[in-house]
Amino acid sequence: MRFMAKAHKPTSRSSRHSKGTAHGSAKSRKKKNLPPPPPAQRGGVELVDPRVQAQLKVYDEALGLFHQQKFAKAKQELEEVLKGPSKELADRARMHLKIAEQRMKPSAELNPRTAEEHYQRGVGMMNIGRWDDARESLLKARKAAPKADHIHYALAALDCLTGEADSAMANLKVAIQLRAENRYHARNDEDFAFLQEDPRFTELLYPEKDGMAGQ
Repeated sequence: MRFMAKAHKPTSRSSRHSKGTAHGSAKSRKKKNLPPPPPAQRGGVELVDPRVQAQLKVYDEALGLFHQQKFAKAKQELEEVLKGPSKELADRARMHLKIAEQRMKPSAELNPRTAEEHYQRGVGMMNIGRWDDARESLLKARKAAPKADHIHYALAALDCLTGEADSAMANLKVAIQLRAENRYHARNDEDFAFLQEDPRFTELLYPEKDGMAGQ
């Protein structure tokens, strides 16, 4: 009887090795084909360049001033943004700059009639440092709407900017009586820096401290 030699099957070890090699090479090919990760972005603006990061910081500060209607200061910051390397940020700054400049234009050609129109004109005059014109408009606004808290608040801010501490305290007190939230706005409003060392200001803005001291 003749015995036929059996064909040797590859061992499972060698089979696993060959599969692993094939799988590994496929994996390496996939890895080689992966694109590099995109640079960090915020709102479509790349943040890799530290100069762009600095430009974005100034832009954020400018927007904060813009939303507080402090257009003169916002304009200065926005003009700095235009000097930065990011075209996207510069384009956004240019758009806000146009709006700020429009809001800052003296409205002599207008004839404000309502309390709100006088108030808007007064704020506009404050933003460009025309204190007397601002006061005239805000006083007219207060006369037309004596219960409007934001008008008293604006007058208090104007008093601070012109060094009128007593008048500032009186106007701010009325603004807070008409709307308690004005107390918290004034705590973070740099227009009231003039009153920071005045104990009356602290007592008005932080009544809870005075109550704790009396306990």
